[in-house]
Amino acid sequence: MSNTEAEHREEEEAPAGEDEDTGAQVAPIVRLEEVAVSTGEENEDAILDLKSKLYRFDKDGNQWKERGAGTVKFLKHKETGKVRLLMRQSKTLKICANHLILPSMSVQEHSGNEKSCVWHARDFADGELKDELFCIRFPSIENCKSFMETFQEIAESQSKAENADASDTAGLLQKLSVEGKEGEEKKPEKESEEKTAERKPASAEKKKETESEKKDEEPSPSS
Repeated sequence: MSNTEAEHREEEEAPAGEDEDTGAQVAPIVRLEEVAVSTGEENEDAILDLKSKLYRFDKDGNQWKERGAGTVKFLKHKETGKVRLLMRQSKTLKICANHLILPSMSVQEHSGNEKSCVWHARDFADGELKDELFCIRFPSIENCKSFMETFQEIAESQSKAENADASDTAGLLQKLSVEGKEGEEKKPEKESEEKTAERKPASAEKKKETESEKKDEEPSPSS
């Protein structure tokens, strides 16, 4: 066997080495752009943010069913001042609860458990309003108390805001009513002035006619 054939066989039998870095850069076939994701919370400030587990009462089965474990928040809208309760599951971020805190709402400790509390709400988590009875459980008694206190403070503040809005509306209606009465009183006065103005030209014309008749009745001077 010649030296050339032996070298060629050695090259074929030699184990393949690691891929060498040639320094070449390969451009991606598809360019992915960053997309801004809206959470719907951009115009809201978080008042409270606590980890918890949420349950809802199933009337048909007459039992509590878990809605999910995650973070519960009270979010206050920057413009309207309205506050809502929002809770999402920690892994999937699916909404477990989403409803406004209204003046008529109240929260109370769940019987026999200082780490849990319950309340009624008209919830919109499933895309439609539903009357729900919720129970939420926290890792500690302190967190549960903080949640309940914040809940009640928000409900009371919403009641005050609602009363203020009602007072402002009543004041505006009263003002409009007073302005309407003043306009009605001024209208007859204006009509009276217009009628008086109409009578004046008529009186002047009548006076002219009377003077003209007198002149006709006077004897003409003799020549």
